[in-house]
Amino acid sequence: MSQHDAEQIQVRTLGGPTALFEYGGLRFLTDPTFDGPGDYASPGPTLTKTTASRATPAELGPVDVVLLSHDEHADNLDTSGRAMLADVPLTLTTPGGGQRLGGTARGLADWESIDLDRPDGGTVTVTGVPAVHGPGPREEIEPITGQVVGFVLTGDGLPTVYVSGDNASLDAVREIAGRFAPLDTAILFAGAPRFPMLFDGGLIVLDSAQAAEATRILGARSVVPVHHDSWAHFTEGRDDLEAAFTAAGLADRLDRSWVQRA
Repeated sequence: MSQHDAEQIQVRTLGGPTALFEYGGLRFLTDPTFDGPGDYASPGPTLTKTTASRATPAELGPVDVVLLSHDEHADNLDTSGRAMLADVPLTLTTPGGGQRLGGTARGLADWESIDLDRPDGGTVTVTGVPAVHGPGPREEIEPITGQVVGFVLTGDGLPTVYVSGDNASLDAVREIAGRFAPLDTAILFAGAPRFPMLFDGGLIVLDSAQAAEATRILGARSVVPVHHDSWAHFTEGRDDLEAAFTAAGLADRLDRSWVQRA
């Protein structure tokens, strides 16, 4: 049994890329999206939200840190999400996003870390890690879909947690594994989103089979998929994820509470 088994984190998925979890006594929220269903303008194609969030910001209670993979797209940060950032002590995001958002937002470059004080003493370390929002080399993708960052959380006596952000690159996953594997929990953005007018319809975030492969590469003991429901451009959902993990012999890695909530 791992020394961290008793401290395995519980992740509450709220729809789309948004999830809430407590770690080291701090409450973290990923990519806040709380607006209702409808069409939303973003750089590039219009995005269509199909399902309401499973909670409102007011229902969540205090949030200590927002982990924001990027700020340019409405399916990762919408109007309600932007409004709640004013009440959050710290938002960690891309270097460009930190400049655009201002306030309490701070950008993290690849492998840059920040130490956060834990309420009971000690620190949580959050490290920015690579993410590529499309199928190809980063230098070719970023001018089209923008800069994205993932996060790894570590702390003395705490499990190691990875939040992928909108990443489509298994090469980036291999880089992260080289520094942090094996991981205790991976919150993997999936859903196989694609648009015909972008990259010839290529994936802009992992599909289900790639999410399973990322799990294998990372040696992740528990996986909570997000970013696979609530938006029309997500082409694979819960059933596809379960099938892919089963085919890969990794069904036992899927967090059971995610399966029950989905």
